Amino acid sequence: MNLFAEAIASILSGPVSETVGQRLTQHLFLTLLSVAIAAAIAIPLGWLIGHTGRGRELAVGLSGAARALPTLGLLFFVALLAGRSLAVGLLVFVVLAIPPILAGAYSGLEAVDRRTVDAGRAMGMTEWQILMKVEVPLGLPLLLGGIRSAALQVVATATLAAFIGLGGLGGYIQAGLALRDFPQMLAGALLVTALALVLEGVFALLQHLAVPRGVAASRT
Repeated sequence: MNLFAEAIASILSGPVSETVGQRLTQHLFLTLLSVAIAAAIAIPLGWLIGHTGRGRELAVGLSGAARALPTLGLLFFVALLAGRSLAVGLLVFVVLAIPPILAGAYSGLEAVDRRTVDAGRAMGMTEWQILMKVEVPLGLPLLLGGIRSAALQVVATATLAAFIGLGGLGGYIQAGLALRDFPQMLAGALLVTALALVLEGVFALLQHLAVPRGVAASRT
């Protein structure tokens, strides 16, 4: 209990409080930029797979292989090859974020009732109109669920960025480990946990709001 009290005191008025804003900004920047790049890659690919039904097995296999990669080992391996830089951290975190976003994108479209899609075709809608006006709006909650999962994975893993000199909240854990300062280590862990919970709440709200009114009414 004293350890927790010391960690919280360190956040509120101790050495951690002096740099928490800067490190929090670094951590958020790494997380949001990685997820944005991953989304720009995975969403169009996922929509293509979900709309056409082609390439799903390949996407599932590649996603499973990417999820199995040891993030810490990959981070240090790429850092040894390419040096410590922002690009190295982003590359690893983007690889981590792509599988859940890709899965959310294509599973969202696959979950759309085929009768709704057929009705759109019967009305004379083009394939592009069906995709953007029928499938994407109805599949948006599952897509946001994939982005939510990716953001939580990256915000936790971005703690490792401090070990290759990119800063972030993991810097407190790194410094505390070197100095055997356990309250500082716990303070870093608490801050990462708090940030993850905030992002979880934000994406959960967005996912709830993304459900079309007609779908929400039918569920009620």
